[in-house]
Amino acid sequence: MPSSTTSIESATAPAVLGSEPRLRPARLGDGAQLWRIARDSQVLDVNSSYAYLLWCRDFAATSVVAESDGRAVGFVIGYIRPDAPDTVFVWQIAVDAEFRGRGLAARILHSLLDSVAPAGITTLETTISPGNTASQALFAAVARERGAGLRTVSLFETHDFPDSHEAEQLYVIAPAQRQEERR
Repeated sequence: MPSSTTSIESATAPAVLGSEPRLRPARLGDGAQLWRIARDSQVLDVNSSYAYLLWCRDFAATSVVAESDGRAVGFVIGYIRPDAPDTVFVWQIAVDAEFRGRGLAARILHSLLDSVAPAGITTLETTISPGNTASQALFAAVARERGAGLRTVSLFETHDFPDSHEAEQLYVIAPAQRQEERR
């Protein structure tokens, strides 16, 4: 896992009123805002507010927040898979409604991948339900923009969940580094 979050902050310009949101590492104080964005998305499984607080504390190096005028307007939260240390798993990504359609989600994902690349991360994984066409398009676009392969496999079927839940497909982007950074 990266020991520093400087690459996220240096990859973007400081926020200016009316400008594009500034991307930065997650901070402990972001937890409540990330919970709100997830809830308001009406698509994501909303975790407890406590989970978002812990995420911002324990996985800040693999999470990115988009901030505009002092408030979080988008985020990605992820972690390095313990049994696959070259893989970042994206747990959730969401953008506030008023910032959608501007490419912000893709910027956030690119920022995450750029920040973890120095730690040897070469693969991104996430799960997406069959009905979430927006996320499917997002991850396909990011793979294409990075010149990477994208494959999907069935991971969790509806019967795997103890509650009512769509199946989840595993999306794998590799190699996740930008084309120009590959050796």
